[in-house]
Amino acid sequence: MSFMLSSALRNLPVSSAWAAGAFTRSLSCSSPFQAAAQPKTKKTLGKTGVKNVVVVEGVRIPFLQSGTTYADLMPHDLARAALQGLLTRTSVPRDVVDYIVYGTVIQEVKTSNVAREAALGAGFSDKTPAHTVTMACISSNQAMTTGVGMIAAGQCDVVVAGGVELMSDVPIRHSRKMRKTMLTLNRAKTLGQKLSLISKIRPDYFAPELPAVAEFSTSETMGHSADRLAAAFGISRLEQDEYALRSHSLAKKAQDEGLLQDVVPFKVPGKDTVTKDNGIRPSSLEQMGKLKPAFVKPYGTVTAANSSFLTDGASAMLIMSEEKALAMGYKPKAYLRDFVYVSQDPKDQLLLGPTYATPKVLEKAGLTLSDIDVFEFHEAFAGQILANLKAMDSDWFAQNYMGRKAKVGAPPLDKFNTWGGSLSLGHPFGATGCRLVITAAHRLKKEGGQYGLVAACAAGGQGHAMIVELYPQ
Repeated sequence: MSFMLSSALRNLPVSSAWAAGAFTRSLSCSSPFQAAAQPKTKKTLGKTGVKNVVVVEGVRIPFLQSGTTYADLMPHDLARAALQGLLTRTSVPRDVVDYIVYGTVIQEVKTSNVAREAALGAGFSDKTPAHTVTMACISSNQAMTTGVGMIAAGQCDVVVAGGVELMSDVPIRHSRKMRKTMLTLNRAKTLGQKLSLISKIRPDYFAPELPAVAEFSTSETMGHSADRLAAAFGISRLEQDEYALRSHSLAKKAQDEGLLQDVVPFKVPGKDTVTKDNGIRPSSLEQMGKLKPAFVKPYGTVTAANSSFLTDGASAMLIMSEEKALAMGYKPKAYLRDFVYVSQDPKDQLLLGPTYATPKVLEKAGLTLSDIDVFEFHEAFAGQILANLKAMDSDWFAQNYMGRKAKVGAPPLDKFNTWGGSLSLGHPFGATGCRLVITAAHRLKKEGGQYGLVAACAAGGQGHAMIVELYPQ
């Protein structure tokens, strides 16, 4: 597939001039926080006989680069802080929450069901069930839609969904040889048996197994795959750096103007209170251009500057049936409408989830791309975003790989990730989905839109998309 993509898509219209123009337009599309713009009037997406599910509130603790202020904590500490931030923000009584669902990717073995441990730590009733889901970078998306399903089915009225990731302290295992020896040693009954096993230990047994962001089915790291994808779509290093600079510049602008309302402060034990993300770092194309390729050396185009960084963080969202929210006196932020999950080839289409998911969710909702006022896409790599935009704008790709008659079209950049994205704000694997949804809701209110489209890729060649509808103001 790589050869076919390279030859057929290399000349599709993504250029440095286009990226630079989009960068300029997007920087000018956000204004300081004032009264919310009046939303456009369009049809609502409510369905007869189906419960309306709403987002009452969504929060996250600041997303920090791994190895910084959260380095001495455990994942459930971060998740607990997000839950407590949600409780403080909403004043929702703990005992009205019917269920808690959390997403995570690299699990701490001591707290494998991190949702339950975080909930207990945050003071929720021990009678409130909680479980943890994992679906790579769309784990908190899965947590949210699990909650939506529970509410729509009438099983629950109030669900808290969220996600957490702590990359500062990931599990590092002994080698399999050493693990096998240790387990056998534990079963040895006599001193002789124990000494015999110990005598068989060799120096290579002590080599640890380090975790890697790699596909089990292909053994390829995601960064390497992103580099190949960028090459297949003819996306240059300069275009990727321009897009990454756009993300950081817009995030800095949003942060300075107080637009990132979902961030709640977190008093880290023994340290200062953290109040903002620390990975936002607007640079210059000149400085970014000095970095060496991170994955495909020496000629690759993916670098540390145009990739999302390893991040610690957690998010939490209060989801209710509309009826319950209004009965409790809440003014919801948005409806959670149609959503889809997709899967494709994990080797050559690993990061193309948004391309496959977007037309499906639009069709399901009865919308077109032009109906969408706000786009929030997960930015794993700048090259990944630009490759998806090219694929979405290609009739050839739609016909030959998606079995569709025509392209869905590329989102306009003045509606796309205008408050920054994962490249700049950070990407705690299990927590990003909630950030995307609540950001879409806040942008809809701020910009006077009605429909938002959230989309993300994930390891395994999977993806997710969801329609978010502004709650009537």
